[in-house]
Amino acid sequence: MANILIVYYSRKGQNYWAGSIRDLPKGNTEIVAEMIQEAVGGDLFEVDTVKPYSSDYTTCTQEAQAELRSGARPELKAYLDSLDGYDTIFVGYPNWWGTMPMAMFTFLERYDLSGKRIIPFCTNEGSGMGGSERDLKKICAGATVERGLSIRGCEAAKSEKKVSDWAKGLV
Repeated sequence: MANILIVYYSRKGQNYWAGSIRDLPKGNTEIVAEMIQEAVGGDLFEVDTVKPYSSDYTTCTQEAQAELRSGARPELKAYLDSLDGYDTIFVGYPNWWGTMPMAMFTFLERYDLSGKRIIPFCTNEGSGMGGSERDLKKICAGATVERGLSIRGCEAAKSEKKVSDWAKGLV
C-alpha cells in the first residue's frame, strides 16, 4: 500500500449546517479525514492558521472571501518537514467561496508535489467541489489530481460507509 497522508483544514464552532448556523465541537472535514484514516490508514495532519478566523460564522465567511479576492496566503502554525515519504495525499477542506480555504493553498504551495497522487475531498452544504479540483491541478504541478469526493457537512458524521468505500477504492 502507498504511503498515505491525509492533510486537511476544518472549522470547528459555528458552521452553516442544513440551513442554519450550528456550533460544532468538531469540524465536518475533520470527521471525514478521520474516516479516511480509519479506512485506509495513513498519517493525519491538520492545517491551522496563526491568525484564527472569527468565531462568528458570518464574519468568518467575509474574512474568507476577502482572502480569496486578494489571493492571500495566511501564515500557518506548522508544516511537515517533508512530503517525500508520501505517495498518496488526501487533501480535505470545506468549500469556501467555490474553492479551498486559502490556508490550503499556503500549505500545498510549500512543497514539490511532482509524482504525488492528490485525492481531494471537501465538505459543503450543497456547492460540491466547486472549482477546487481545477485549482489543485494548477498548484500541484506534476502531481496526478484525482476526482474528489464531496460530502454535505450536515451528513458528514453519517457518511462513514460512503467515505470508506470511496477511499478504499482509490488505494
